[in-house]
Amino acid sequence: MRLFVGLVAFAALLGGVQLFHGGSESVAGETIQSGTYRLTANGDEAACAIKRGAEVSEGLSLLSIAANCRKLMPGIERAKFWREGEDGTVAFSADGIDPIVTFSVADGDGYESYAPALPLLSLATTDSPDQSGN
Repeated sequence: MRLFVGLVAFAALLGGVQLFHGGSESVAGETIQSGTYRLTANGDEAACAIKRGAEVSEGLSLLSIAANCRKLMPGIERAKFWREGEDGTVAFSADGIDPIVTFSVADGDGYESYAPALPLLSLATTDSPDQSGN
């Protein structure tokens, strides 16, 4: 029973911290918003929507990828998890461990992929809930 009460108190504390910080978090000294992102490949006009979901554990969140993202990078549609590294990197994976694509924090807002080397992908926050490029 004490464990249950402790878990409820911890969840309430985390909810309060999230509310206080307005849904943002600090990554490598920058504030990156949780939520919806726009994924583009090689600076192309084509884009798709990526949604970072609920946190499963520290540094690991659920991930939703629009079906049309496959056009940008075949296989990316299998990704179900967003993992943040202590160094600010972000990796998308199907199992929460093995990365399909890995990003580093870009000079401006968002991220740029570095593994695999091609295609070069850019991931930027969106101002509205759906900027999927459909």
